[in-house]
Amino acid sequence: MNWNWFTTARPENGQSAAQGERELLDIAGLGQEALLSRLGATDKGLSTADAVGRRAIYGLNEVTKRKKLGFVAEIFDRLKNPLVIQLLVIAAIFYRTGDLRGAIVVGGMVVLSVFLGYYQETRSSKAVEKLRAMIQTTCAVLRDGKEVEVPMNELVPGDISVLNAGSIIPADLRLLNTKDFFVSQSALTGESMPIEKSCNPLSTTGKTALDLGNVAFQGSNVLSGSARGVVVLTGARTYFGTISAKLAGQRVLTSFDKGVNAFTWLMIRFMIIMVSVVFIIIGLTKHNWSEALLFGIAVAVGLTPEMLPMIVTVNLSKGAMAMSRKKVIVKRLNSIQNIGAMDILCTDKTGTLTQDRVVLERYVDVTNRESEDVLRYAYMNSYYQTGLRNLLDNAILAHSDLDVEKTCRKVDEIPFDFSRRRMSVTIDFEGDHVLICKGAVEEIFSVCDRYQVDDEIHPLIDMLKNDLLEEYQSLSAEGYRVLAVAYREFPQTKEVFSSADEIELVLLGYIAFFDPPKESAGRALEALRVSGVRTKILTGDNSLVSQKVCKDVGLQMDGIMTGNQLRDLSPAQFMSAVEKTTVFARLSPSQKEDIIRALQRNGHVVGFLGDGINDAPAMKAADVGISVDTAVDVAKESADIILLEKSLLVLEDGILEGRKVFGNIIKYIKMGASSNYGNMFSMVGGSLFLPFLPMAPIQVLVNNLLYDFSQIGIPTDRVDPEYLQRPRRWNIDSIKKFMLYIGPTSSIFDYTTFFLMLYVFGCWKFKLASTPAEIKTYYENLFHTGWFVESLLTQTLIVHVIRTNRIPFIQSRGSFGLTFTTLVVMAVAIYLPFSPMAGALALTRLPRSFWLWIALTLACYVTITHIVKTWFIRRFGVD
Repeated sequence: MNWNWFTTARPENGQSAAQGERELLDIAGLGQEALLSRLGATDKGLSTADAVGRRAIYGLNEVTKRKKLGFVAEIFDRLKNPLVIQLLVIAAIFYRTGDLRGAIVVGGMVVLSVFLGYYQETRSSKAVEKLRAMIQTTCAVLRDGKEVEVPMNELVPGDISVLNAGSIIPADLRLLNTKDFFVSQSALTGESMPIEKSCNPLSTTGKTALDLGNVAFQGSNVLSGSARGVVVLTGARTYFGTISAKLAGQRVLTSFDKGVNAFTWLMIRFMIIMVSVVFIIIGLTKHNWSEALLFGIAVAVGLTPEMLPMIVTVNLSKGAMAMSRKKVIVKRLNSIQNIGAMDILCTDKTGTLTQDRVVLERYVDVTNRESEDVLRYAYMNSYYQTGLRNLLDNAILAHSDLDVEKTCRKVDEIPFDFSRRRMSVTIDFEGDHVLICKGAVEEIFSVCDRYQVDDEIHPLIDMLKNDLLEEYQSLSAEGYRVLAVAYREFPQTKEVFSSADEIELVLLGYIAFFDPPKESAGRALEALRVSGVRTKILTGDNSLVSQKVCKDVGLQMDGIMTGNQLRDLSPAQFMSAVEKTTVFARLSPSQKEDIIRALQRNGHVVGFLGDGINDAPAMKAADVGISVDTAVDVAKESADIILLEKSLLVLEDGILEGRKVFGNIIKYIKMGASSNYGNMFSMVGGSLFLPFLPMAPIQVLVNNLLYDFSQIGIPTDRVDPEYLQRPRRWNIDSIKKFMLYIGPTSSIFDYTTFFLMLYVFGCWKFKLASTPAEIKTYYENLFHTGWFVESLLTQTLIVHVIRTNRIPFIQSRGSFGLTFTTLVVMAVAIYLPFSPMAGALALTRLPRSFWLWIALTLACYVTITHIVKTWFIRRFGVD
């Protein structure tokens, strides 16, 4: 097979994207035979061997992603983090001023932050990538003359792609044949209106690639109809790929990212203020501006939350792994926080409240008598359609095994779309071309002017319509999903049909399906309610069926509205209605999206669970889009979270895991903010009245390094059950208040330690002029050692108080990992004054009685902090 055109035309890496556009313009005007010849393809598709050969040349059909960095590049990238740069600058200042010890300690903090973060994130990322690989998008192509499903990334130029409603366009295609083919290109152009595509050759004069009506672009999706197209461009060469190449690495900030950034800037602003104050106070009171500079820099290090990126990423990755064990796959890590913050879940009823096991129960004429004609016509409609076959079609085909091909042949098809809500096939049957239409009852009624009972056909006058609809309404009230079946006969000379022919039909009867409620649905809804998540049903089904199902599963309904009723509301009424109403029926895809956005404007974090093409807009609009692994491609691509089982119980597990992840991140943030504020409050006060620095710069640095190490166990920590009972959202104001109230509590015990070291252990003698210099140095070191030990012990231990709203150590205990790092750091704090490193750190041995005082301090500190924390929660209603 000759495909040299591809080989010579293939652009090298970095070549202009205009090459791909020229290729599309070149082939847009070709007829089908010339087109296939030029692309080295046939209408039967490629052979498997040919596809493998082309893939070796063109690579995988994947758009440009953020390039995976090697070890050195990854470390260098982490060193560009503003917090790390700040530490590197501080280390350089220490080195330039001759303080080698300070430079080494700050360098150690950089190593801890960068290399530990790299190790943890790399390990977690590999695990998350394995989870993502479980969700693979496939597409239908012709290979070896047969229609098969292949992974989308294995598509190659020359493949024949088979497209139906719900398909994602897998590459840039030149269309070979189309039938009522409409696509959405909103991902490329922002235009929300459907665009009709055809297969006819076009003049390209004055046109751009996006103007081509016979080309379908990767990244768009099929709204209705069917088509086949030959693949022209794949991967980074597609129009979508050129856009992705420009955007690779540019990630849109989520509410989670914004919350982390807000906290980081809060700490940076606080650091700038505190460092400036400490520098000026020490310079003025101690008259040693170089010493003031070094101490101010050490204070800056103490206020830097350099472990935050690592803590956040590891928490999210561990959350993703935990959720995968509960059949919830996370596609986008930062969506974990959103699922934990979600307070309203919007979902369809099919498969969530019901078993998703549709059975054809009844097939009746308009008088509610069983009718074999209704069954046969419905069967032929489902058998011959080539569009997106749904559960109802499968139920019809599974009910009987009619040999329709012996009695008729297919002539044409009018695919389903969500505006008509019906689909038709035309067959050659008993000497006529018979158009058989099946769809929503109201839509079928709108195009019927007659009805049939037995062999007699009668006019369908307005007076009779309500009577005939009674049978439909009674079936719906019993919980049946009802479709209407109608037909119209045409002469055999007519071969091509369109939706314009769906008029003057004969109403034949109804087919009724039953989807039993899930036994677990009631438990799941109650569990969500207890967890603070309200459930709203957004369905395209009729209101009677929706009411029956909701009643069966025990969902409390605060009203039900249809799409038509919503359409008549003013904007203010609409906002009020979506807040108060539980069930919305007969919705279009755009109405689902409108409801999601209205709930968001009302201040809610909204999740949407869906699996159909009509759910994709709502999923994209939601704060967290949720789908299932059996969903149509466009729904899976739109989702942030994929459920391996379509169950609200599985989703509820995912929500709780999301809250656990957020809870552990907040522990680090609250602990770091309050501890740092308390320490600096003590620094400022001590600088005012002490005759020497409150703590030596090297001690401040070591203290902070050890404290950081103690926090690396937080991602493994448990979260109290009551924390999981309601949605959790970022609240920077709450963090500020927590810092301002809890921080000074720690300062109380810092000041009692100051008093203890000055007046119990004699450090006040430093002021006496008669005290020898070496004795003064001893008292200064003794003071520094006492506060160093007390500060490190208290702030390391106090995380066990802040991590829970319960009584610490009694009603709630930290995980083994957190407890282990706490004990290790506390042991190191006690050991350092007695260690060989004591001299280098300007530490000295402490009197035995000091340890009795410190034990009393720790007991009082834990008790008072718990009291203040409990008061804070009651006072501000937050945790």
